[in-house]
Amino acid sequence: MKPMNDEFRSAAEQLVEVGRALYARGMVPATSGNFSCRLSDGAMAITVSGRHKGRLTPTDIMRASAAGESLDGNRPSAETLLHVQIYRRFPEVRCVLHPHSVNATLISKNRRGSLELQDYELLKAFPGVDTHEARVQVPIFANDQDIARLAAEVDAWMDAHDGPVHGYLIAGHGFYTWGASVDDTMRHIEAFEFLFDCELQQMRLGTV
Repeated sequence: MKPMNDEFRSAAEQLVEVGRALYARGMVPATSGNFSCRLSDGAMAITVSGRHKGRLTPTDIMRASAAGESLDGNRPSAETLLHVQIYRRFPEVRCVLHPHSVNATLISKNRRGSLELQDYELLKAFPGVDTHEARVQVPIFANDQDIARLAAEVDAWMDAHDGPVHGYLIAGHGFYTWGASVDDTMRHIEAFEFLFDCELQQMRLGTV
């Protein structure tokens, strides 16, 4: 295995911290979830398949090509092609995170189509949103073990819909979000979690 260069080492250390932070919040139970950063050469630093995200070390982060192929002999996350799709579509994105939170799992479990978030002040946590009156669509896709097919479905939805998209849900599974840095992407996770919680509480009260 090639030694880590400084950029890869920094990305690996950041993803290790992400794993600890999200595990502490109950958002990546067991070995669920996957994380990546795009490197300057177009390759990815991405979590190795099957590793517990709350106990990651830098050796649990591997290099994969822009197409999602292993560059160091390790096996990347089974959902690597979903990261590939996001990086191909959004050249400004440098980080993709996928937690399995309770809120995301529940709000998506029996729904299809999209979740529309509107009139929340916290929508301004997302780039390009400067008013609470904005509408942010969060598409919901059926869970699918054929990741290439799911990635194509996500890509087709994005082709067919105007306006920015900052994340999506997989029914009964979790959600994906991304950003220009690890910190930005963690902010998006916090915002989505708050907003999903608000929506769930409104559902329980029968107000949506």
